Amino acid sequence: MQTVKALRRVSEPLQWVRSVSYGRRFSALPNYSASDADFEDQVLVEGKAKSRAAILNNPSSLNALSAPMVGRLKRLYESWEENPAISFVLMKGSGKTFCSGADVLSLYHSINEGNTEESKLFFENLYKFVYLQGTYLKPNIAIMDGVTMGCGGGISLPGMFRVATDKTVLAHPEVQIGFHPDAGASYYLSRLPGYLGEYLALTGQKLNGVEMIACGLATHYCLNARLPLIEERIGKLLTDDPAVIEDSLAQYGDLVYPDSSSVLHKIELIDKYFGLDTVEQIIEAMENEAANSCNEWCKKTLKQIKEASPLSLKITLQSIREGRFQTLDQCLTHEYRISICGVSKVVSGDFCEGIRARLVDKDFAPKWDPPRLEDVSKDMVDCYFTPPSELDDSDSELKLPTAQREPYF
Repeated sequence: MQTVKALRRVSEPLQWVRSVSYGRRFSALPNYSASDADFEDQVLVEGKAKSRAAILNNPSSLNALSAPMVGRLKRLYESWEENPAISFVLMKGSGKTFCSGADVLSLYHSINEGNTEESKLFFENLYKFVYLQGTYLKPNIAIMDGVTMGCGGGISLPGMFRVATDKTVLAHPEVQIGFHPDAGASYYLSRLPGYLGEYLALTGQKLNGVEMIACGLATHYCLNARLPLIEERIGKLLTDDPAVIEDSLAQYGDLVYPDSSSVLHKIELIDKYFGLDTVEQIIEAMENEAANSCNEWCKKTLKQIKEASPLSLKITLQSIREGRFQTLDQCLTHEYRISICGVSKVVSGDFCEGIRARLVDKDFAPKWDPPRLEDVSKDMVDCYFTPPSELDDSDSELKLPTAQREPYF
């Protein structure tokens, strides 16, 4: 499969932390929890001679990830990694959607019912699964066919092979519901060309499959109609050699380039504005440009930003900026702090308010708290990034198995 040359302005390519050996063998057999049986229809398993596939199968919610789904995925991937009979693994979605993100409606109801511990456990298991993906000992493939939104990117982009199609749509609209791009997003968005990551995170703008190839988020591109051919071919493989899997994925690929309307052709404008230090500076510069030149792209982008939670905008910008200098586990750790602060409503209830406005009452008129950027203080933002040791609550820290699963670059 051929890909376009990545539009890179950073010196290093996008890389994921990964364990050292693909040839390691294990003696343990798969160990499935009894609780899996209750939710196995939401994550189906497809077995081939030397591979296993996890199929997200929750079409009523566009394959949004619930707590049971995350738990089942984590257990499956752990057991597959330990099983010496399995050479590589694959993930895909049923229907026309890969994964629309987290099941935020369930989180909304849990939080409002006072069950914040359930929400914390969801994020803990989700981020641990993302880290498992990013350090997996065997080749893993994600077929991102259809909508791939929010943490749908987090459970797929850490994989060794990321297949995009002509139906793929990637987006991080979290700031529109008073949240932040999480599940490793501060890692992979911050490593995109220039300041494209800041732009995507602050606006929720979508990328298609071709654009994902161009900026390095996907490793392969394939027409949706050819996916059965790819799956048939890799299903017959009896190897854990990444080079052989790569060749098999490449066989049905296409050489593609972003069309003239792609946002990637505006990378200079994106860098000009989204490379500025603060959200206020970004908005002011774009407002001046829109007033002086009637730039329609600036007007559209400003509208997207101004619909978001002011607090989320500032938190998200800092998260992406910090992520540039952090490893995957460090990014997940700081994202977890942000998420726990958000669901606990320590500073603001914007997360629940955003879900209410867009998905519950659907009035699309959120009452953000604080309502304006100028009302968001540095202390408010800093609270979301404060390590738990300073809060005297060590139980709230995300504990990842970094000693057992050493990352490397």
